[in-house]
Parts: sequence; C-alpha cells; structure tokens
Amino acid sequence: MQDEIALMPLSPFEDHEALNPFPTKWDFVLVCDDHSLNSEKDKKKKSFLDELHRKGFIIKMIKDEKLFYGVQAPSVMFRKYQWLLKNIDTDSEVISGVQQEDSSEVISTTRIRIVSFILQNIKIQSTKGLLENLHDLIKMKVFETAFPLHERENLGAFLKMNWARWRDIIYRQPIEEIRTYFGEKVALYFAWLGWYTCILFVAAVPGIILAIYGLISFSSSQISKEICAANTTMMCPLCDQKCPFWPLSETCTYAQVTHLLDNEGTVLFAIFMAVWATVFLELWKRKRAAVVSAWKLYLWDEEEEEVAMELINNPEMASPLHQHSYIRSTVVLILVGLMICVIIGIAHALVIYRVVVTVIFTQSDSEFFRERASTMAVMTGAVLHYLTIIIMSKVNRHVALYLCDMEKPRTFAEREKNVSVKLFTFQFFTHFSSVIYVAFFLGRINGRPGDYVRVGGKWRLEECHPSGCLVDLFIQMAVIMTLKQTLSNFVEFMLPWIRYKYKLLFRNPKSNNRVHMEESARDPCKEEWLWNYNLNEVNVFSLFNEYLEMMIQYSFTTIFVAAFPLAPLLAFINNLIEIRLDAIKMVRLQRRMVPRTANDIGIWLLILEAIGILAVIGNGMVIAITSDFIPMQVYKYTSSPCVQKNYTGKDCLAGYVNYSLSVFNVQDFGNHENLPEHKDPMGNVITHCRYRDYRDSEDYSYTVEFWHIFAARLSFLILFEHVALCIKLIAAWFVPDVPRSIKNEHLKQKRERLLKRLRRMDDSTEV
Repeated sequence: MQDEIALMPLSPFEDHEALNPFPTKWDFVLVCDDHSLNSEKDKKKKSFLDELHRKGFIIKMIKDEKLFYGVQAPSVMFRKYQWLLKNIDTDSEVISGVQQEDSSEVISTTRIRIVSFILQNIKIQSTKGLLENLHDLIKMKVFETAFPLHERENLGAFLKMNWARWRDIIYRQPIEEIRTYFGEKVALYFAWLGWYTCILFVAAVPGIILAIYGLISFSSSQISKEICAANTTMMCPLCDQKCPFWPLSETCTYAQVTHLLDNEGTVLFAIFMAVWATVFLELWKRKRAAVVSAWKLYLWDEEEEEVAMELINNPEMASPLHQHSYIRSTVVLILVGLMICVIIGIAHALVIYRVVVTVIFTQSDSEFFRERASTMAVMTGAVLHYLTIIIMSKVNRHVALYLCDMEKPRTFAEREKNVSVKLFTFQFFTHFSSVIYVAFFLGRINGRPGDYVRVGGKWRLEECHPSGCLVDLFIQMAVIMTLKQTLSNFVEFMLPWIRYKYKLLFRNPKSNNRVHMEESARDPCKEEWLWNYNLNEVNVFSLFNEYLEMMIQYSFTTIFVAAFPLAPLLAFINNLIEIRLDAIKMVRLQRRMVPRTANDIGIWLLILEAIGILAVIGNGMVIAITSDFIPMQVYKYTSSPCVQKNYTGKDCLAGYVNYSLSVFNVQDFGNHENLPEHKDPMGNVITHCRYRDYRDSEDYSYTVEFWHIFAARLSFLILFEHVALCIKLIAAWFVPDVPRSIKNEHLKQKRERLLKRLRRMDDSTEV
C-alpha cells in the first residue's frame, strides 16, 4: 500500500520540478510507526506534515512495517540560498554549492543540508501550547528517525569501489568525490587524517632508528653491565613482610630494557618531535588553504550561512542572539573543576590499587609473582586504567553536553565547539592522570627505608626499580595505546557490522520475500528507503567522535614520546586502518551523514596547537625527571673517572650505579624483628642495604649530590623548553600558513573584481 501527495510550490514562478509528483531523488525520509487515527501522536505527525505542505514540500508515503515519508523541498528555497550566499571569493561569479554549468542546479549536499536545517527548525504547537520541533517529536516517538538517502549508483558506487574497501588501504583518497558526496566538513576530516598519517611516517622513522640503536647497544651499556654484575650489592626489601633482601643483579634484564628507551638519542628525538609537531601544523595550514581555495570557500562565513538558512526557513522569525552570563560561566567553570578533581581522584584510586597489588604479589607463595610484583602491578594497573577510560568516556560525554546546554549556545556549530573543548579536557585528564603519576611521582614521594610514606598508615607506596622509572612509563603507555587502538577499532567496526547484518537477516520473514520483491519492483523507492533504513543510525556528533579519538592519539604520540619512541609507528599503522574503517562505516554500514560546509577543522586546530605546547613541556619533564639522563651527566662531569683524568680504558659512567644508590643501616628498620634472616648469597650477615636515592648514610639527609642533580634537572627543563619553544616559533614563522601561489591568486581575483566594479562605475557615469 502506498500513497503520494504532491504539494503546490511556494510561488507561481517556481520551476516545474516542484510540480512533478514523482521526483527522481528525495532529499530526506521520515520514518514512524502506523499510529491509530486521531491519536495524539497521529495529530502531531499530521501537524508536522501539514507545516511541510505549507512550505511547498513534495511528500510521498510508502507503507511497509513502518510508514515512510519521502520529502523534497521546492526549488525556490535553493534559489534563495543561491541569492543570499553568492560566493564572495569570486564576486558572485560562482556560488558555493551550485554547479557552474547550470545556475539553477544545486548539488545534493547543499540540498540535504538546507532541508535538514528546515526539518530540524520547523515547530508545531502542542496541546499544552508548547512549541515542539523534530527532535522533540522523535523523543516522543511521533517519528522514529529522519535521514538523507545514500546513492546506490554514480558517486555512491564510485566511493564503494574506490575508497571504502580494505584493499585500497595504501591508495590515495578521492577527497573531491568525498566532498561532493559528504560535504566539506567530512572531506576536510579525511584530508587532515590522510595528511597527519603521511607526516606520522616521518616521525616513525627516527623512532624506529632510536629503538634499533637501543637494541644494538642492548648489552653494551656500562650501567647495564654494572647492574648485571652486582651480585653482592644487596637491596633493601620491597615490602614489610616476607620480602627478603635481594641482589641488584636481579634487575639485569630490566636495566637492559631501560637502555632501549633512555640512551643518548632520547633528548634529540624529543626535540625532533617538538619541531615535528610544529611543522606538521604549519604544513597542514598550507594544505588546508590550498584545498578550501580550490573549493571557493576561503572566505566562507559559517554564521552567515546559518542566518541565511534561518531566513529561508522563516524570514519573520528573529534569529537567536548570542548569550553570555558571568554567573553561568562561573558555575560551569566550577563544575568543570569538580569533574577534573573526580577524574584525578580515580587516578589516585588506581595508585592505591597498584600499591595493594604490589603487596599481594610480593607476599605470594609463588616465586614468579614475587620477583615480578612491581611489573605485574603496573601492567594490571594499566589494563584497569583502560577500563576506567571506557567507562569515564561515557560519563564525560554526558557531563560535557550538560555543561554545554547550561551555556545556551546559539547554533549547533557553537554547541559543537563548546562540547569539544570540555570533552577533550575531561578525556585528556582521564587518559593521562595515571600516566602523569607514573612519569613524575612514582618512586619520588614514597620516602626511604625506615620512614616510608604509607597509604592509610599501612601500605607502602610503590618504588621504581634501581634501573629507573622509565620502563614503568613505557609499559603504561604501551598497554593503554595498544588496547585503545586494537580493541577500540575492533568494537568501532564490528558493532555496526553486526547490527547491520542482524537487521538484514531479520527485517522480513522469508514467507514475505516474494511479496516484498513484487512491491519493490513496482516502486523502486521502497527498496531504496528500506535499505537506507536498515543501515546504522548516524549520531549528530559522529564526526566529532572521530576527531576526538585522533586528538587523544596525537597526545599519546607527542606528549610522552620520549618514553615511548615507537608511538608514532603504532599511530601510523592504526591510521592506515582507521581511514578505511571510517570510510566503510560511512559508505556501507551507516546512513548518510547530513553534509555540512566548512573551511577548516575548527576548534581542533587550536587543540592541536595546545597539545604541541604540552608536548614540549611533557617531554622536557620526562627527560629531566623520569629519565636518568641528567644524573648521568652530572656524574660524568663531576665524579666520573673521566673527570679524575683516569682514561685507562674505563667508561665515563663507570661507577655510576654505586654513585646513585644510598646506604641504609639495617638496624634502623622500625620493624627489624619482622624482617627475614639478613644474609647475603655468600652467607654473610647483612648489616647494610642499598636503595635508590641520594642520602647521607648517617642521618639520611639529602647529600650535596642530590642538590646538584636537582639544580641540573631544573636548569635542563628550563633550557629545553625555551630552546624547543623557540625552535617551534621559528618553524612557525619560517613556514607561511598560506602558500605564496594562493596569496597571489587571491590578490589577482581581488584586483579583477575591483577593476570590474570600477569599469561598471565609469560606464554608468558616462551614461
């Protein structure tokens, strides 16, 4: 059963397209249940359709298990759009969104965008006198959903065969075709993601070289040799009970792995990544300028287009005004601060978890768990951190949307911008609070033997291995980044695929297939609308989610890259998959997104610049605080054999391990009677043990070496950040945001436009 309703156009000078009751293409499809006649939902549905009727829309109804209403807007709306938004880049010669060959023909993305805006802003009056829009009607189950249609032929088929396939993973993306089909906002996302992925390869190469260098010198490090040979250097127990004194040589493998990350090339790589982040952004700005200039959108104004569509929808209705309230802003700021405190509190809970798990493992009867207690605690803590990220991501989204609604943004674009800043802030603290603790606090606030800092007065805080804390940071980042990029991508692709296959399998009983095929043959619209309906629904923030995912990845790739030089390589591999995964989702598994115009990536560019600054600070602190680079340099130039002019074949770092360990008198333990028997492997009674710090062996106060190293760390941090930031500023100045050719082209267009106006004025003066 089907019914068609052809509506008269808005004005008598409308073209014949609106008079055709059987358009070849439909702008949007509304879906609802078959409500009982004269019910409240049925009345609201009729009121909404009547409002469309009054605006001149053509409406076609098809009945299946649901009611489908295809709508097509009258061409007068698009002519108004063309007139109001003549492209100022070319002085009205070419109109954005209009095919130049025929000024009356509007491309599908523009039609869909305008119709979507009108549908979302049509308001009907309820029985209670309230105004309700389409969003309200969907919440009240009057309509189930509304969506534009995919093209199963022409451009849609082209994108399926040349873009949305795994076999095309290494091929160039058809950005122009993506723009024509999905709009400029989606096209710019894929242009940026493709550019980011290409530049990631440049960052991955030195990271791989650094890792290879570490592997080559795996066993040749002087510090590793000393630790592996320290069989008689007895370390203080790692817990209060059942933990024996242990020889330093047990951390031999750990020390060798540390050298993979903490070697001579780490500082150079950190500086390179700071410069890389700046050059990447500057080159993207040039790429973006070239792309949007070719699209005639360089001077496009988002607010102007929004106002134009408001006038097309209802010229009598006043546009919403910008609002600002210092009281609301203060409340939002306080709530944001409280949310950040909650996220940091969760990070503290993870710290307590690691402390308790470390105690449990060290007191285990299994020798395997006792020897690897600290590593197991860090790894399981990283997995638990990943699970909290998944949970808090949903909580953060709801909180960010709620806070954004409190600010009462004027337009969707303003709302998206506000949500972006808040949600990224929440997600950043969710992802990095625990990482920051491991990088800068682990092993530095735990006290010393005989005077440990305890959680709840019972459990000792964690300690770093004598070989350093960098491996703990490496493990934390590797686990989180690997899980996030594998499991998250798997879920992101498989859930829509399973939902889509499930709908195809159960949408119609087999007994009705013949009837369904006969009806589809009589009306091809039915098959097309049902196919689109069975695709997965697109969230209004779906593209926002993709950007957010990439911003978090970019943070992992840059901020702590000194501790994880393989991060750019993992990000590069992930993004090759991510591009095709997103393409397949958008073209094959999801309904068509409502196209939106854009001439840049919006607030995300500012977020990228902020991450670049944090990358300089983060990597500088990793090298100055987490790494042993500074203590090694202080030893090399103050106490090493090289300073003492002793060049008899000794390495300059010879003796550094003994230099970095303090001495503790076993008799000074407060729980001395609970310790195991104090004998070393040679059978000698242990009277002293070593621990990682710079303290006096008599009163355990900080030694002169501690203050030398502290001053050197602080000096290096200030110097590194200033040098790196200066290099960033020089690189930003050296690489212009807009290519010279684009500037000259715009200059030429301006001159021609003004010259044409001057000639018109002269002609009118002569007349």
